[in-house]
Amino acid sequence: MKAEYQVTVYTQDMAYAGTKDDVYITLVGKRGSSQHGKLGRNKFFFHRGDVSIDHMSHTYLGELLLIHLEKRGLVIKDSWLPAKVEVRSSNGKLYVFPIYHWSHWDQNCSQLAPSALYCSVLLRWAVYKEGTPLCMKANTLMSLPLDDPQEMTVLFLLCRLAKLGLKALSRCIDKWNSMSDIEKLFVLSDYVMKHWREDAFFGYQFLNGVNPMMIRRCKTLPSKFPVPSNMIFGKSWLTLRTEMKKGNIYLSDYNILDGVETNTINGRKQFLAAPLVLFHKNKYNEMMPIAIQLKQKPGKDNPIFFPTDSEYDWLLAKTYVKSADFNLHELNFHLLRTHLLAEVFAVSLQRNLPRVHPVFKLLIRHTRYTLQINFLARNLLISKIGTVTLYTASGGKGILTLLDRSVSSMTYRSLCIPDDIADRGLEDVPNFYYRDDGLKLWNIMHRLLFFWALVKSFVHDILSFYYKNDGMVQNDAELQNWIQEIFENGFLRRSETGIPQKFTTVAELVKFVTMVMFTCSAQHAAVNTGQYDLYGWMPNGPSTMQEPPPTQKGKADEASFLSTLPDTLGFNSNNLTCFVEDHFIEDFPNHKVTVFQRELKKLSKEIQKRNRDLELPYTYLDPKLVENSVAI
Repeated sequence: MKAEYQVTVYTQDMAYAGTKDDVYITLVGKRGSSQHGKLGRNKFFFHRGDVSIDHMSHTYLGELLLIHLEKRGLVIKDSWLPAKVEVRSSNGKLYVFPIYHWSHWDQNCSQLAPSALYCSVLLRWAVYKEGTPLCMKANTLMSLPLDDPQEMTVLFLLCRLAKLGLKALSRCIDKWNSMSDIEKLFVLSDYVMKHWREDAFFGYQFLNGVNPMMIRRCKTLPSKFPVPSNMIFGKSWLTLRTEMKKGNIYLSDYNILDGVETNTINGRKQFLAAPLVLFHKNKYNEMMPIAIQLKQKPGKDNPIFFPTDSEYDWLLAKTYVKSADFNLHELNFHLLRTHLLAEVFAVSLQRNLPRVHPVFKLLIRHTRYTLQINFLARNLLISKIGTVTLYTASGGKGILTLLDRSVSSMTYRSLCIPDDIADRGLEDVPNFYYRDDGLKLWNIMHRLLFFWALVKSFVHDILSFYYKNDGMVQNDAELQNWIQEIFENGFLRRSETGIPQKFTTVAELVKFVTMVMFTCSAQHAAVNTGQYDLYGWMPNGPSTMQEPPPTQKGKADEASFLSTLPDTLGFNSNNLTCFVEDHFIEDFPNHKVTVFQRELKKLSKEIQKRNRDLELPYTYLDPKLVENSVAI
């Protein structure tokens, strides 16, 4: 019995995705195989974005099991990035063969009906610096996997760096003479420029700024921070002791910065404080700073600053805190906990899981482009001649010290936002939009409890579809190799981090995959997107300080304040709802993708509605603005 087969080949719509070579296909069914047929193409090429349709006539092959693709070049074989191949039989049944992997195609490649083409070069681990997570071994951009780089990324990155003022770091001025000098150079961040001196805005940023990861509820004041317990807040006659009992006192402790060797910029030694900051949640639900100590060890040369001190004493203390926060944020919460971890997840994913694996299908969109952006970061930002190395207080040896300490302090619970919020005692803090939006995103990804029942989930339902019981997880060797490599190469075999070394239950797997998704998308957005808004006004986040922290009060004025600021200027794809590639072909996972997208869009509308009533909208975790992966 003769049968007609319509073969449709889709080529990805991106630079260099097309090929000039001939492509041959063989259909394999339960009743036999077709002849090796040459596919037609538009003119002489499979152009980017092309959809090429061919018809094949052959004896009925029965249910299709797989296809064979072969690409032949006359002299030199080029690369090709097909998106998928669809085959429709004469009885109307459609078979979909997703690919989404770029290969040099130097050998025949086979593809099962529900699978993705698997022809790849094995990625290898490399040590960038001792004490930091391992990275992918790559000497040039050309050595990266072909399907990782995104179009125009180098140009985009350079434009973004210029936009944020990084290129201007090489432009120095002799001296700031007044605040108006800074205002002339920083035409951005208008809201921040107007409000950066205010205590309420200073405290607000510890909840909803670019680094909402430091503040925690303070139940007992540490002995190294001897703020008087009978201290009274203004005219309210509230004391520190009574407010601490009520749960209204919060602390940010930068002890991790203590003793970090600081940089020398333009021949001048730089300075970095290791402060402690005490906050009070007042009756207006504002997080107000009430005491600042700039060094860890108390003493006569380490005064505690209060809002009642002179204007510039208090402003100077807050600015040292913002500089410390800048350095810790960039290297720990931004670089390490999103960029470097995302690279570990990406490399281990591609080394251990085939493209047919459900975890691969879930996470590939969250790790795409990360290898390239990190390669550029290592060469443009944290190399010996990188801007972070040259123009921040922690640059040079301080980067390695701080990264090593940060790895040591990183825990699994701190990477899972529900656990992290609980551990920091921040469950009921009002106006904490990072927590509110972040927990909703986590729940949509993971599972959402409503009236004691699971009503909406994504990762849980997808993985439960493939793993019917815990034994299936335990016996998945590829999955176990994946988590083992993450433990060894990302967390450097430190069991105290709490990172799983193996998976024993479906629940453990679901939580870990959710953490990876959240880290690569929402968490990166939370600690990355606001840099332009909040660091665009340099005094709100100086990359370094040029004078040591003051050892006594009453000496600061505008001139001495300006002299501490850096002469150089400071730092200043696809969103989460988009599924550009259809990796899942089964009906149930695809339905769950649709439900997931619907819930994200619903949350986006809720966030936009809330933001209309806020003086300063919190947009960083709006799903429509959250990138899928660490791509910038």
